[in-house]
Amino acid sequence: MKIAAYLDRGRPGVGIVASDLQSVLPLDLPPADLARGAQPVIEMLVAGKALPPTGAPLAIDAVQLLAPLPRPRRNIFCVGKNYHAHAKEFAGSGFDSSAKSGGDVPAHPIIFTKVPECVIAQGEAIVIPRAVSTAIDYEAELAVIIGKGGKGIRKAAAMHHVWGYTIVNDVTSRDWQSRHQQWDMGKSFDTFCPMGPWLVSADECDATKTRVRCWVNDELRQDAQTTDLIFDIPTLIETLSAGITLYPGDVIATGTPVGVGIGFKPPKYLQPGDVVKVEIDGIGTLENPVR
Repeated sequence: MKIAAYLDRGRPGVGIVASDLQSVLPLDLPPADLARGAQPVIEMLVAGKALPPTGAPLAIDAVQLLAPLPRPRRNIFCVGKNYHAHAKEFAGSGFDSSAKSGGDVPAHPIIFTKVPECVIAQGEAIVIPRAVSTAIDYEAELAVIIGKGGKGIRKAAAMHHVWGYTIVNDVTSRDWQSRHQQWDMGKSFDTFCPMGPWLVSADECDATKTRVRCWVNDELRQDAQTTDLIFDIPTLIETLSAGITLYPGDVIATGTPVGVGIGFKPPKYLQPGDVVKVEIDGIGTLENPVR
C-alpha cells in the first residue's frame, strides 16, 4: 500500500496510490483528518479498523503532492553517521563535533531530531537562508514509519512495529552543525526536511536491503545499499524505545551514505538553481529544487 497526501484544486486529500503510480484513490476522511496526511490512516490500520470508502481515481499528474506527513506528530528522529564510509567521510571533514581520535565509527547510534515544521513536499524548494548560512548540504535517507507503538521494544520484535517507509532528505547547515556542538538547529531550518513522495507499507518494500541514491543536478553523488548500515533498523528501534515510547506515525531517518557535499575537496554545497533528486528502490523518487 502506498499512501499519498495531496491538494486537489486547492483542497487537501489523502488516498491510496494505484500500483501503476498513475492515479490516487481518495479516502473519504473527515476534513480535520485530511490536514494530517497519512497519520489518521496509519492510526486506523494499527487499530485494526477498516479504511473508509474511496472515491473516483485522480490522475497523479492532476494533483499536487504534499509531504505524506505534512506535520509529523512530533520531532523526526534522525541517526547520524550510520553508514561506515560516510562516518569516516564526515569525521575527516573537520565539521564533525562528535568525532574523537580513533572513533570515526560510533559505538552506539547517534540520535538527534528535526522539528516537524521543517518538512516540505516533493517539488517544493529547499531555501538557502543566505543571511544565516550558505554551507547547505544534502543527505539522502531511508525513513522508517512506526506502526504499532511501544516502549522497551527488543530487536527480535522491532520489525513488527514498522508500518512502512518513505524518503527523507536531511538537509543540513554544516557550519551551524559544527559551531553549536549539536545538530538539531542546523538540521531544522525551514524547508530542511523534504519528505515523500508517499508512504510505502513494509510488505511492499524490503528496506533492509534496498538501494539509496542521490543526484545533484545530473551528477550521481550518493549510491549505497541499506545492508551497509552500521546500526540496522531493529537496533535503532530498540535503542530509541528503551526510554522513549514510540507512537504510530513516528518517523526515524536512518542515516545517509557516503557522498555528501562536505566530503568533497572543496565541499560541494547546494547552490540556488540546483535540483536534488533522491531515489530509493521500492519507494520512489523525491525531487526538490534549491533557491
